[in-house]
Amino acid sequence: MSTLPKPLPGDLGPDGDDEIAYKRWSREEVQALIPPSISPWRVVMAQLLAGLAVAAVVWLVTRGPTHVESSLWGTAAVVLPSALMARGMSRKVVANPGALVFGFLFWELVKIGVTVALLVLAARSVPDLHWLVLLITMIVCMKVNWLALLWRRKRVQG
Repeated sequence: MSTLPKPLPGDLGPDGDDEIAYKRWSREEVQALIPPSISPWRVVMAQLLAGLAVAAVVWLVTRGPTHVESSLWGTAAVVLPSALMARGMSRKVVANPGALVFGFLFWELVKIGVTVALLVLAARSVPDLHWLVLLITMIVCMKVNWLALLWRRKRVQG
């Protein structure tokens, strides 16, 4: 049989007894603790802008059309599946947590499948595809997700 630890002197109730005083939070106090969410469409747009910026830098550095095309394929391989997942996940609100998890896993699987399909299509349609440029662009676009989390954190703290 376990016993509860004795409360500290500062934890005593208003009468000085051993009962711990609890404060009931209002709805506004609880909602103030929940960080504001960021629209997935803003993240998709940020990914697109990051991919276009990488393509512009690639154009300035290489002046090669196949390098730029490779960069644009890398952008498409991240942005299009992300947009598809954002559309699928924001389509309707699900109250059942199990259905929500299943929906997330389903759309994540679709996202991976579309990404692989786009990479195969890029390899077949661009004769001199530069894989390094494509992969660097994909990495930059995917890292925008982390920047969105950091931006959200700054908004909460600020």
